[in-house]
Amino acid sequence: MADKTSSLTVALVGNPNTGKSTLFSALCGVPARVGNYPGVTVEKKLGRYRDDQGEVLIIDLPGTYSLSARTMDEMVSVDVLLSRQSDVPKLDVIVAIADATNLERNLYLFTQLRQLEIPIILVLNMWDRVMASAMKVDLAQLSERLGVTVVVATASRSSGVQEIKAAIRAASVKGNLAQETLFPAEFQAECDGLRDWLLASGQPELQPFLIQRLLLDVDSAHAQRLSKQASLKELPSRLAEARARLASAGHRVPALETRCRYNWIRSLLTGVVDRPAEETNTTSDRIDHVLTHRVWGLVIFAAIMFAVFQCISTGASGIMAAIEALQGGLVAWVHSWLAPSILRSLIDDGIIAGVGSVLLFLPQILILFFFIGVLEDCGYMARAAFVMDKLMTKLGLSGKSFLPLMSSFACAVPGIMATRVIENTRDRMITILVAPLMSCSARLPVYILLIYTFVPDTAWFGGWIGLRGIVLFAMHVLGLAVAIPVAWLLKRFFFPGATSAFVMELPSYKLPSAKVVFYRVWERGQSFLGRAGSLIFCTAVLVWAAGYFPGDHTQVHQLARTIEQRELQESEDSGGELKAMRAEERLLNGELIKGSLLGQAGQAVEPLVKPLGWDWRIGVGVVASFPAREVIIATLGTIYSLGGDVDEHNGSLKEALASSRWEDGRPVYTLPVALSIMVFFALCAQCAATLMVIRRETNSWRWPIFTFVYMTVLAYTGSFITYNLATWVLG
Repeated sequence: MADKTSSLTVALVGNPNTGKSTLFSALCGVPARVGNYPGVTVEKKLGRYRDDQGEVLIIDLPGTYSLSARTMDEMVSVDVLLSRQSDVPKLDVIVAIADATNLERNLYLFTQLRQLEIPIILVLNMWDRVMASAMKVDLAQLSERLGVTVVVATASRSSGVQEIKAAIRAASVKGNLAQETLFPAEFQAECDGLRDWLLASGQPELQPFLIQRLLLDVDSAHAQRLSKQASLKELPSRLAEARARLASAGHRVPALETRCRYNWIRSLLTGVVDRPAEETNTTSDRIDHVLTHRVWGLVIFAAIMFAVFQCISTGASGIMAAIEALQGGLVAWVHSWLAPSILRSLIDDGIIAGVGSVLLFLPQILILFFFIGVLEDCGYMARAAFVMDKLMTKLGLSGKSFLPLMSSFACAVPGIMATRVIENTRDRMITILVAPLMSCSARLPVYILLIYTFVPDTAWFGGWIGLRGIVLFAMHVLGLAVAIPVAWLLKRFFFPGATSAFVMELPSYKLPSAKVVFYRVWERGQSFLGRAGSLIFCTAVLVWAAGYFPGDHTQVHQLARTIEQRELQESEDSGGELKAMRAEERLLNGELIKGSLLGQAGQAVEPLVKPLGWDWRIGVGVVASFPAREVIIATLGTIYSLGGDVDEHNGSLKEALASSRWEDGRPVYTLPVALSIMVFFALCAQCAATLMVIRRETNSWRWPIFTFVYMTVLAYTGSFITYNLATWVLG
């Protein structure tokens, strides 16, 4: 029992779509500290507020329908509630959030929470909907029957927040009431026997709640964790025997828990909740009839997604252009203060380019999460997941995987971050691992350069259908087509288990809260900059160093100084001389990058890439493009002595590629080679930002390494098949 004047630690627990995160924001405001629990993908959100008696730490646990932990990730929530998570203080109070309009279902989780022997209060959220309906709830009688304080709130309007804070303080000194048994005597006898066996096996005494969960949760993470101990190897067989005895007594697991808890809840609510005798067909029902229709629902969803991504594309492009212009301005300012040197190169191509590569992702992330926040808060996101679930289930995923995968066509970074809307750990992990296969916008410059240089400008049907357009479309579809068997293999071999039932509550429609949407966008932007941004920046600087060292840059620095001095003189007579010096500078830079660590790596991998039709220059471009795929354009420009400021539309670069030759005079770049490079970039993991975000989202280096390896193998295999097949077909 906590001292009344001490700081408190409080957990917010509730079903999805009960307004738990909204209440968290109303209690704590911004900023919240967001991270992951050690070793798992479960997101940890911590916030604080101060009242007149001290500080209160709020832990927002993931939304769940029960405490049946069937995965190690879900077990973390139970560990937090039982104060077994080392990085979280012991809980003083649990705040159980329930949808006031659906008490029977929401109280199921509450009946489990009250067994934890931690002071608890019940918050009936969305109380405004109860007030607007004909439903009546006797709050005094409900509180008396439950033996806990019941507070009503409308979190979206910050109504009831002060009452909740007062109830938290009161509960911390009141303690918990004795718990009555909900289960039959046969079940309790099995629990006692299991407890005695565990103690005899040397296991420290477990809480009664955990003993019950061992019997009730088939294939639970808790049982898996215990059975790894040498003295508890027989635990699975013991549990199976106990469940068999219960089944023969008419108490089959897991149906036993559902029956007992709902019987108790129905008895409790008798005379407490009064609903209208006949439920009318509400406006929400009529809207759902259209939005969840098997045809019109898909059409409307497609239209909304099209509008969202158009807004992301047009809205982000202007901001991204402004960031690039700011980068250019900073580079020009640095040039005005520093002469060409290693320091200037580090600042230009390492620090400024690294910070810019982080900030360039931010507009897409903020805009995407703005729309996710709006769609979630108004109630549409649940309908979208319901509409897409049938299609996505055939791909081995759930309806909630669709939005992250669609987002990844713009950029995999926000797409992977968007997987946080997926509660099921298995589905979330598979979605994260296949999201990089979607053909993001960073691949487009590579496609455009090679398609418009080597693919013939052939058209049919009066020019309406062109070969170049078909190839561009095929490159975008390739990743999606490959993702289907990859998702199946991942689910079959890496994330086995029965497909989880798709449980989706359809919340009532409401106007989205500007405050709630702002908090969500703020948290995601802050999370990206603080967690992934630092890793992306470090990677950009390391790749700069690999492209700069070793090598004597004295001559190129002296030449650059001379060029800048001549440019300041603005002499018309020196135009031809300047042009010659710039050409010499580009040639020197090309030689330096060839001798750099990056160039040496490209030459080292030439024997590996030669079967794909590539030479060492392409190898250097592929290695250099690890931070970002589009870097290959600038790298090729530098290698071919055209400078690093060329783009995919540069005529000189196209000409240089077309005229490049092997030592025997054969052209390096042909249509099969171009197709081979495009297929490689369509399937490879050439994006440090994506891998770093996977590291942060999965809380492990294992999965980004796995993603890089499997996608590189896929890319190499696909590129090899494409090159040889195209060579055979084209002769």
